[in-house]
Amino acid sequence: MFKLAVLPGDGIGQEVTAQALNVLAAIKQKYGLAYEVATGLIGGSAIDATGDPLPEETKKLVTQSDAVLLGAVGGPKWDGPEKNVRPEQGLLGIRKLLCLYANLRLVKCWPQLLEQSPFKSEKIAGVDLLIVRELTGGAYFGTRGTETGDDGEPRAYDTIEYSAAEIRRIVKVAFALAGERRRKVTSVDKANVLDTSRLWRKIVQEESRAYPEIALNHLYVDNCAMQLCLNPAQFDVLVTENMFGDILSDQASVLGASLGMLPSASIGEGPALYEPAHGSAPDIAGQDKANPLAAILSLAMLLRISFRNAEAANAVERAVEAALDQGLRTPDIWTAGTTLVGTAAMTAAVVKAIN
Repeated sequence: MFKLAVLPGDGIGQEVTAQALNVLAAIKQKYGLAYEVATGLIGGSAIDATGDPLPEETKKLVTQSDAVLLGAVGGPKWDGPEKNVRPEQGLLGIRKLLCLYANLRLVKCWPQLLEQSPFKSEKIAGVDLLIVRELTGGAYFGTRGTETGDDGEPRAYDTIEYSAAEIRRIVKVAFALAGERRRKVTSVDKANVLDTSRLWRKIVQEESRAYPEIALNHLYVDNCAMQLCLNPAQFDVLVTENMFGDILSDQASVLGASLGMLPSASIGEGPALYEPAHGSAPDIAGQDKANPLAAILSLAMLLRISFRNAEAANAVERAVEAALDQGLRTPDIWTAGTTLVGTAAMTAAVVKAIN
């Protein structure tokens, strides 16, 4: 029996996760999937209930599961520089706990949404790229601190740290995935400035020799950011370190009209974790305004990678396309001439298309 841990989290994470489970129920009925679901706490809701953004009960749940479906964490209630316990610590903690070192973010410019993008249609038509982001190293996990300098003023530091082994394993993932796509890898670094980037580039070049069929090029991160605006269709698989990947994947999400369309998966040595790339959006939580499609497309990734059921995954993606073909749009992707719907109605259209 496949064991799925569900962590709705905070804000709209709770809404879109519930809708993704509705889609999973439809897929179960159609394809005869066998699974059981157990729900746990993470983020701000976990802080409120236990004082810990990643409680021991949740740690036990996820380590004993085959995959994790997560909503979103965070919100102003738990925000502020004076807060020592923050929802985001739960997210970083679960990545470390499950050794989730590779984050996969798919950015697809759906034909139905080309006009909703701030980019010209001819610039983004056909864009279908995958960002492979290293997830457990770099500045987010390096030595950090705040201290008082000799002048009496506060100073802070965050250290970027990478080992050759950490770089090598993420690069292997990128090359393997490129082999299943259009066979092109773009490695993103800042090798003209950073020692960690120079090591990164060296390891990428070494690993590329094992994949002669994969075309490889290197870009500095600032140039890559520019190219994502000028010619995003040139990219197939981008691989980069943690902070660069965090920034570039959010930038790339705008190509596809909204963060509400961007799914992601985090894979590593244990159970994989799937989550929409958007945040908790507390300003619209509970108002039936959230776009559930990123969560639903994250479910498709779960079906493909963890369930190993490509047929079911394809069915979910086709159903999303069918809902968009009907002109249905949540507020984040709505334009004049399309039909404005809420979270539940959009999901209902996807479920109907599956059935």
